[in-house]
Amino acid sequence: MRKLALSEDILMQVDKPARYIGNELNSITKDPSEVDVTFVMCFPDVYEVGMSHQGIQILYDMYNREEGIYCERLYSPWPDLHKIMKERNIPLFTLETQTAVRDKDFLGITIQYEMCYTNILQILDLSQIPLLAEDRSEEDPIVVGGGPCTYNPEPIAPFFDMFFLGEGEVNNIDVVRLYERMKKEGVYSREDFLHEAAKFPGVYVPAFFTPVYKEDGTLEDWEVKYDDIPSRVRRQVMMDMDHATYPVHPIVPFVRSVQDRVVIEIMRGCIRGCRFCQAGMVYRPTREKSLATLKSYVEEMLSSSGYDEISLSSLSSSDYRGLSDFLDYLIDKCDREKINISLPSLRIDAFSLDVMSKIQDVRKSSVTFAPEAGSQRMRDVINKGISLEEIMSGAKEAFHGGWNKLKLYFMLGLPTETDEDIMAIPRLGNDLAALYFEEIPKDQRNGRAQITMSTSFFVPKPFTPFQWAPMHPPEDYIRRARLVKDTMHEQLNRKSLHYEWHHPQISVLEGIFARGDRKVANAILWAYTQKGQIYDAWSEYFNDGVWQEAFDRFGISADFYAYRQRPLDEIFPWDFIDCGLTRPFLEREWKNAMAGKLTPNCRAQCSGCGMRSMGGGVCFENQNPLR
Repeated sequence: MRKLALSEDILMQVDKPARYIGNELNSITKDPSEVDVTFVMCFPDVYEVGMSHQGIQILYDMYNREEGIYCERLYSPWPDLHKIMKERNIPLFTLETQTAVRDKDFLGITIQYEMCYTNILQILDLSQIPLLAEDRSEEDPIVVGGGPCTYNPEPIAPFFDMFFLGEGEVNNIDVVRLYERMKKEGVYSREDFLHEAAKFPGVYVPAFFTPVYKEDGTLEDWEVKYDDIPSRVRRQVMMDMDHATYPVHPIVPFVRSVQDRVVIEIMRGCIRGCRFCQAGMVYRPTREKSLATLKSYVEEMLSSSGYDEISLSSLSSSDYRGLSDFLDYLIDKCDREKINISLPSLRIDAFSLDVMSKIQDVRKSSVTFAPEAGSQRMRDVINKGISLEEIMSGAKEAFHGGWNKLKLYFMLGLPTETDEDIMAIPRLGNDLAALYFEEIPKDQRNGRAQITMSTSFFVPKPFTPFQWAPMHPPEDYIRRARLVKDTMHEQLNRKSLHYEWHHPQISVLEGIFARGDRKVANAILWAYTQKGQIYDAWSEYFNDGVWQEAFDRFGISADFYAYRQRPLDEIFPWDFIDCGLTRPFLEREWKNAMAGKLTPNCRAQCSGCGMRSMGGGVCFENQNPLR
């Protein structure tokens, strides 16, 4: 029987102790003494969130299929356990073997959102691993980062030995095998391993890249330590999705997770080209999985997990060309076996609503879609590719289909946004409520229409056409949110309208982190070590005062990092990364945005983004039709 790292006394003191005991259904057990390399896969947030991340499960499965490699899992302790571990000097431990993280070979941290940066330091600190890469010894694990935030790794670069840029199925194993080989041959040193690893495509070692700054604080160039490593790091892309590893025996958590269901990834990438969306840009090209592959996933994942719900995962499920056939199969199977189907990322159109009517029971839940902007002008600026007519037509279909609840997502603070664009959000809500009363006879209504409008604040991200765009100060975001609320109260159908909005200070901090340089790391380090700041993504733990003090101490100006519009020729902290998109394409899309000019989706017309160089995906789909 395994010995738990935490005593019963401690487990009884903390919230949800099942977060820390491991041994869940389908977790993988190996004898550490019989493997050559131990790898810890970490999600720097609470267990329930981390267990919902499919990328972790994919990589966990991939590593553990390899002979001689054992991959274990790790999530951020909740603040109650964090306090106890610090007081009692308990080193952070893995879930599978309940042994110290510091004794493993690799610590891999997936970085899904900027607001987990202090949690990364929490993981290192509780593991008793030096926070700065330059302070680590030969005995410390190699700390590796991956995930979408690594498209600008600079604000956290000093904390990592290396980063994997792109999709981990391509060459992560090769790098681990290099480590294994050097250890066996007795030629391993930290420096030599990192030097050899940096020669692999997609591997970035921050210690080998020194940023050179101009007098105005912007970047001039990078000094690269070794001549035999690439000066531009090229993102890695898994092209053959049917042969990519996939966790058909998913780990079933003890604690209900955010995504407590079977998750089937149907494709990667997106054809739409929304100018604010980093995922839609950097996950190009679009790559689909075959129907045969997806059906095999369903059969095995349901039988191995016991779940009674399936969710289809992609950035735009409606664009999967085999969706209709796959859903026919799913509906038949799920009806027989009493399994629910969840379909996020659908467009609001007749096809999608017909699909939803088939998979939802008589008691209809709300229909959710994301116009992102209230006015047609703004939707054209962001290249949303949806007209007012399509929104109204989709809503009409939903109302006639039996839904009376719509939830709409918008952004405030988008480039070129005016007060008229802002007021268009509640006016659109009012028009939708009016449409319900016009279209549905009184005796057929299921209560009044309920239109919920939710706004977040725009955050510009690297490798998007809006990477040059300015943000707005929190007080301006608040003014915009109030304008939405005040305009909503002026609407004829205001009783059918509901408005929700997010915390602007968190958005500004996210913006500074998203486009920050290596100097920002000083503030992150200070906020954690001096103020104990963690869980910034959680509003109850976010402390704007701490961050203002940290930025003041290290000369990090929001005016410089968040509020100014970048000139087109500025060198960005992430410009050493080749993600596949060309700079001319992004500049062209920025200019198209300023002109309110739409760019067709990838299947309608190639926009010359540069992803064709990857050698597959939507650019080549006529040569590789869906099987």
